[in-house]
Amino acid sequence: MAKSHFPLISALSVAMPRRKFVTKKNVNVGFLAPLSGPLKSWAEPGFNGCLIWQERINASGGLLIGDHRYLINVIPYDTQFQPDRAFEGARKLVIEDEVKFLIMVGGDDFSRPLRDFLNQRRILVSTALPSDLTPDSRTLIAPSEVHPIYNVTGVDWLKRTHPNIKTVAMCTQNDAHGIPSIATYRAAFEAADIDVVAELLFPIETSEFKPLVEELLAKKPDLLCWDTAYEPFVHALTIEAFRQGYRGPILSCTCDNYVELIAKTSAEFMEGFVFQFPDFDDPRLNDQQISFENPNGFYEEFCARFPGTWSAVSWQYVSVLDIWKSAVERCRSFEPATVMAMMKVGGRSRNVFGDAIWWGRELFGIDNALVGYWPVVRIQDGRARIVEFGSILDWWSKHKEVLIRHMRKMGLMWDQREEKIAGSRFIL
Repeated sequence: MAKSHFPLISALSVAMPRRKFVTKKNVNVGFLAPLSGPLKSWAEPGFNGCLIWQERINASGGLLIGDHRYLINVIPYDTQFQPDRAFEGARKLVIEDEVKFLIMVGGDDFSRPLRDFLNQRRILVSTALPSDLTPDSRTLIAPSEVHPIYNVTGVDWLKRTHPNIKTVAMCTQNDAHGIPSIATYRAAFEAADIDVVAELLFPIETSEFKPLVEELLAKKPDLLCWDTAYEPFVHALTIEAFRQGYRGPILSCTCDNYVELIAKTSAEFMEGFVFQFPDFDDPRLNDQQISFENPNGFYEEFCARFPGTWSAVSWQYVSVLDIWKSAVERCRSFEPATVMAMMKVGGRSRNVFGDAIWWGRELFGIDNALVGYWPVVRIQDGRARIVEFGSILDWWSKHKEVLIRHMRKMGLMWDQREEKIAGSRFIL
């Protein structure tokens, strides 16, 4: 009878390193956003940032899960800022493309039929608008942008550094981005003892801003605020204010392509313009707490490949993808509930600007917004520069009753939105 060599084989298998045979597969991520139409500036630069991220991840071998490497494919669908198209796009991305994660801008695109469809499919979805969050959308998260809550940091900084500001006049478009922001700015100005002397909402179809700015300036405000107006509106309003002789400070959620505004007004006029989104060549983005790989290099590559299009969203969806990728690799699964649980372990995580917590139950009915610090940005010598990382949670701890009161007054609290979630126009 031949002698068995099993003990020898077993010993060798322990002593010798095991070679892992890695196979490559593909995994799809959906990008559901208005890549054309009035909200294009809040989507297309973000998708272009995702393309850079996708190429970098795939060049390094993709996602490693067990014995498989997954190359990432970010698939876009243009909603044209129309809820019906957003719903059609979601069905296409989820059913045909079998995406494992869906990125959205949110707001008017996030209709009730879309919410119900995503709930039924249990797809993990990110939104740029925490005001989309409700307890009924348990797999909807806001892990990067916490609009409009971060806008309180700009008001707080202005109050501390410009105590002479006593009055403000503000305006924005009447939609699911502008309305929650109005409520937030109302609360922030009240907490800062700044009186709102004028507040105007204009239809998204507006193209003539001269009479609107005249009405705002008639109140002789110390400060003008463009709320969360879209890039074309911010430019039109700012240029009109310059033409009408206003020379005071301006506050806005965003100021994309501010170089063009400087050229069309003046460097002196734009000096001190305060907003909330930095260029990623900012030296402060090299601070130790920043959680974004090589932000200066990313900014340089983006500007080289897509010149003149850097915006508030160029990096945001990349940061969302980074958070998702980290959770997927740690839990070794694409299953939405598992990935989400890994994201939220301990109730804490990191966003681009440092330590953050999963928050929002009192405001949105669910702790699905990742909230921490947010930059206050000021134009200085023709460049956008971070002047402070403001703590949203510190402001909230002091003034949450004020914000909740203004949100409830405008029918924006989660319980009030159950029958009119973002996807239809808000009526004041």
